[in-house]
Amino acid sequence: VPGFPQHPHRGFETVTIVRRGIIDHSDSLGAAARFGGGDVQWLTAGSGIVHSEMFPLLSQDKPNPLELFQIWLNLPAADKMAPPHFSMLWGRDIPRVTLGPGAAVTVVAGALAGARAPAPPPRSWASRPEADLAIWTVELAAGASCTLPPAREGTVRTLYLFRGPGVTLGGRALAGPKAAVVRSDVELSLRAGDAACELLLLQGRPIGEPVAQQGPFVMNTREEIVRAYEDYRRTRFGGWPWPSDGPVHGRDQGRFAR
Repeated sequence: VPGFPQHPHRGFETVTIVRRGIIDHSDSLGAAARFGGGDVQWLTAGSGIVHSEMFPLLSQDKPNPLELFQIWLNLPAADKMAPPHFSMLWGRDIPRVTLGPGAAVTVVAGALAGARAPAPPPRSWASRPEADLAIWTVELAAGASCTLPPAREGTVRTLYLFRGPGVTLGGRALAGPKAAVVRSDVELSLRAGDAACELLLLQGRPIGEPVAQQGPFVMNTREEIVRAYEDYRRTRFGGWPWPSDGPVHGRDQGRFAR
């Protein structure tokens, strides 16, 4: 079974948006889940967690496609050693906002047009109102258009055109696949060309602290990175309670979180 068997994280969060397919999750806290098809897993690694993400081959007579984004979201120094936290955001609870004919936005984090995403974990940077954090996917049918409202001054807003040949942002053409950093203090118009397109929007105020990153650890200093490796070798972040490095749940098991 393909996937990522047990591996550690410390000092940041993973936000896993599964657009198609299924993921089987298991971790050193003893938590387990099967999710996909629009579900989102939000995992605060904090002081340290070990988890596996496996991609079960549930269909034996046809392909098992998988499409996902995994967003690494930094934690401020005050929360880097917070207790690990596991959250599931089920697809049915994630708002989908219509901004016009053929234009829709899925609001994984933040708020748009009166719709607010499910609450992020309590120690997430996203849980602070001043962070102005948003994770959206924008879908435009061929020829469709919409306007995104401005964010707060000082917020960084980036759009990634990941599907479709091109889009017009604020009157400027962007051919895909490509990312664009846009002004966040003014509204932004989007218009698709002759083909449908999709964009991922990532937005937030910078934490404003130094970043040291190596492999699965994101800290503030090189010394903290070294300590993370030492701690993992010594403690395995609580150990691994599963009989294999990459547990896969039963073929007949539906989506769940435990």
